[in-house]
Amino acid sequence: MILKVKNIISELEKLAPKYFQDSYDNAGLIVGSPEIQTSSAVLCFDVTEDVVNEAIERGSGLIVSHHPVIFEGLKKINGTGATERIIIKAIQNNIAIYASHTNLDSVRGGINTVLAEKLGLSDIKILVPKEKILYKIVTFVPPSHAEKLRTAMFDAGAGHIGNYDSCSYSIEGTGTFRGGENTNPFIGKKNVINSEHEIKIETVAIKENLKEIIAALIRSHPYEEPAYDVYLLENKMENAGIGAVGILPCEMEAVEFLSVIREKLSAKIIRHNALYKKVKNVAVCGGSGAGFINEAIAANADIFVTGDCKYHHFLEFTNRIILADVGHYESESFASEIFCNVIRKNFPNFAVYLSQGNLNPVQYF
Repeated sequence: MILKVKNIISELEKLAPKYFQDSYDNAGLIVGSPEIQTSSAVLCFDVTEDVVNEAIERGSGLIVSHHPVIFEGLKKINGTGATERIIIKAIQNNIAIYASHTNLDSVRGGINTVLAEKLGLSDIKILVPKEKILYKIVTFVPPSHAEKLRTAMFDAGAGHIGNYDSCSYSIEGTGTFRGGENTNPFIGKKNVINSEHEIKIETVAIKENLKEIIAALIRSHPYEEPAYDVYLLENKMENAGIGAVGILPCEMEAVEFLSVIREKLSAKIIRHNALYKKVKNVAVCGGSGAGFINEAIAANADIFVTGDCKYHHFLEFTNRIILADVGHYESESFASEIFCNVIRKNFPNFAVYLSQGNLNPVQYF
């Protein structure tokens, strides 16, 4: 089966929309054209030169990675560094490179909820819900055009609240306006203050869709100059955000749960602080999650499973929460499995390969 890169990206971004990435991140199509056609994809954790060579050997036109191959700006691409060599070789061989990083961390079915499931947790919730991403759009329209306007806004991405769509609120009222000499009012007369029966429509949108929704509003509105308001909401997105928190089936000794973690994540070493209590409530954050220890405490977690904790974290939070640093790679190494499941579900006849070069760069002596 041959697909365009953009077809695969479309399905991956249904699970993990790019707008959920953190501001510092660089998720998305990093190298190559979305129009590249390919019969297979190589899936990996990090894009290395070995991974690119593997894609070449397999004739794959797409590499899907968790970590972006370009994370910070490049000022030159002359092949002196590994990243530059990867980019040059990928371009020379018409291979696209796509990354799904903090956006994959921030969705249900992504890194953190899968990590929680692997550890046997239930009643899984987002640890740190997304903020400042929701907006309310308000507009005013004659009753004759209210349904057409709602539909256009919904089709452009408005009206999604959790698992519900087409959400809006309407109320009837009276609008006033006076058109100048150069106007051509849809209703009323120019140079006269008009009072008209209107419907006030309110709906919600995420920041990423605002431009398209407002454009749809203007196209579908009968007025020459439609009035609309856009408000940033303080509401949190409970179904999107970093980390996860859940409950074990039964309370366990901390050392017993560390054994579960080591087995499920194939962790060679778990760095931890004092194992001073039993555990039942568990918080997790794949990758570098030490910045969310306080949020884990606020969620009443007994233990926080993450990677990249520093010495002072273990010292500062002794007897406040058990920290279990399993390693960055170990806490997210299953990212390729998530990509694989999405692609195989939607394109069962398309070939996907879990990279054989998908190795932990951190070795233990």
